[in-house]
Amino acid sequence: MGSTPTSVPSGAPSPGQGPDSGTTAAVGCRLASVVLNVFDLEDSVRFYRDLLGLEVSHQTDTAALLISGEGSELYLRSLGPHAGHMTGGVGVHCVMWTAPSAEELRRCEQVLKDRSAHITSQTAEGFVWVEGRDPSGTTVVVTHPGPEEAVRRGIIIQVYAW
Repeated sequence: MGSTPTSVPSGAPSPGQGPDSGTTAAVGCRLASVVLNVFDLEDSVRFYRDLLGLEVSHQTDTAALLISGEGSELYLRSLGPHAGHMTGGVGVHCVMWTAPSAEELRRCEQVLKDRSAHITSQTAEGFVWVEGRDPSGTTVVVTHPGPEEAVRRGIIIQVYAW
């Protein structure tokens, strides 16, 4: 409806076709932005700025755009203190971030502990993750090393708990 499929050059794999038979992979795509609804905008901006080192790029009375030096974007949208919280419902349930070093991961863990927001720190399949809750109660996870250094070969059990 209104869009025309683009053609693939002869001999090139079809878009989404991975190198292994029977697998598909997004070609050249990566996560760029996440939009997160929050109760209190200012508290959430401080939290994500302190925890992840994000910088405020733009802000209004009801929304803020925070960016990382690597280009990740986090949009925060305030719904007010009485908005419903759909834990366990359909939609984004948790966003996992990757710390650039083990030292930075320890710093993130300490930020969560200082805010009484730390839940757990665990190790699985060659990576460590620190889990906490943001001011709106949303699960926040920071890992190290990232998936490009410690390939995830299975689904960690916490995925079912978040």
